[in-house]
Amino acid sequence: MKLNVDEKKLKEGVLGLVMTLVEIIHEALKHQAVRRMESGRLKEEEIEHLGKVLKDLEKVIAQIKKEHGIEEAVSSIREGLDDVVDRAITDIVNPARWVKLTERGKS
Repeated sequence: MKLNVDEKKLKEGVLGLVMTLVEIIHEALKHQAVRRMESGRLKEEEIEHLGKVLKDLEKVIAQIKKEHGIEEAVSSIREGLDDVVDRAITDIVNPARWVKLTERGKS
């Protein structure tokens, strides 16, 4: 994956990458929270607290992106990561394609 970061905006690019990773971790936390809720392992108070914390974190992430003007950088990085993941999943689901790519790499 190629990241196009203007040298003059290196700080914004790095912050965009960090915030992208924070967003990904936030999404993973939300998925884990849903699994725990559905499993019945959480009490009602815990569910409410977890929901509030996740919502507050989402607001803080949006605020940081807006304050630093990196919404577009984060979106661009996410799209690039989505493409990489899509290709990886396609290769895993389609082993014949993976074998062909591996053989091409050996030549």
